[in-house]
Amino acid sequence: MTDPRPAGTAPAISEVATDALVAWFADRGEPAYRARQVIAGVSAGRARDFAELTDLPLRLRAALAEDYRFSSITATEVIRTDQGLTEKAVHELGDGQRIESVLMRYPARGGHAERTTICISSQAGCAVGCPFCATGQGGFGRHLSAAEIVDQVLWWRRSAEHGLDPERHVNVVFMGMGEPLHNADRVFASVWILNDPARVGIGARHLTVSTSGVVPAMLRMTDELPQVNLAISLHAAHDELRDELVPINRKWPVAEVLDAGQQFAARTGRRVSLEYVMIDGVNDSPEEAGRLAELARGWLCHVNLIPLNPTPASPWSGTPREGIDRFASVLREAGVATTIRDTRGRSIEAACGQLHAQLAKRPLRSAAGLPELELVTV
Repeated sequence: MTDPRPAGTAPAISEVATDALVAWFADRGEPAYRARQVIAGVSAGRARDFAELTDLPLRLRAALAEDYRFSSITATEVIRTDQGLTEKAVHELGDGQRIESVLMRYPARGGHAERTTICISSQAGCAVGCPFCATGQGGFGRHLSAAEIVDQVLWWRRSAEHGLDPERHVNVVFMGMGEPLHNADRVFASVWILNDPARVGIGARHLTVSTSGVVPAMLRMTDELPQVNLAISLHAAHDELRDELVPINRKWPVAEVLDAGQQFAARTGRRVSLEYVMIDGVNDSPEEAGRLAELARGWLCHVNLIPLNPTPASPWSGTPREGIDRFASVLREAGVATTIRDTRGRSIEAACGQLHAQLAKRPLRSAAGLPELELVTV
């Protein structure tokens, strides 16, 4: 596995194996429990740099800072909308690549408990090239390391302004920039770190990996991550249309992708989410709803309809809400469990890749610590 870490940079502490850290302390005549102190201090989110790991003597904190980076994220800018319920961050990495993550809070309602979801990136850019997606329009930069993936979650934990309690469960979804299963080795490694009770400690069932249909890695996920949720970015129910909307379909067509999804559901008992972006006049007709119903009926899945966030380089617009409701009715009448995703962050262009594009030509305002916040009123 090639290391995507920027050349000449020290490893970020979040992905350093416990055994390696134990050995590092042993070389300095220190006991193994020092490694556990560091891992706990980094993962809990109470410290923002090595100097704040006050369980350690000053000389060890200084030595750690010489050999490791506390975070792979060097600068961040955040904007906020939805009365503070949605916050989107653009993070700069050591080589200047920029990625995005989003924090979304959902108040308790309708019998559902309050919850928080963090949407994270797995690549800088994306090579799939879906024409409705701002990230795809920007092209591919590089894969992220496991640390660069995990550090997005830890960044939100460390920012006191955001009120993210590390003791409470959050959901993490790999639905930001990039195709996660094109970077499967590092995505799987980051899932293990996020799930590890000695590290970030997020339950596997609170983690979701999304894919546009990288079939071999989907089958690998069935074996290696059976408790993690799988989401398939489907967006069309037949090959002719999906070839246009999701170009990876030319390599792994609809039937192969859904077969891999069905294998995942059958072997793990986990319900698969079929993600379907609603594009006005393109994939939102009753006929397309009927085709999707045929594919989704009779196995452990549900359909998640997503209002399109329009992007400047795309001629398409989102289906109006009444059209989405009609489409959902066709699915539900066919017995297919269907949800309509909340539209979040549209006023700050919070669809993946949009904010990154806005800020591409200027430096981010904040350094590695806490961000400056721009309040966006909606």
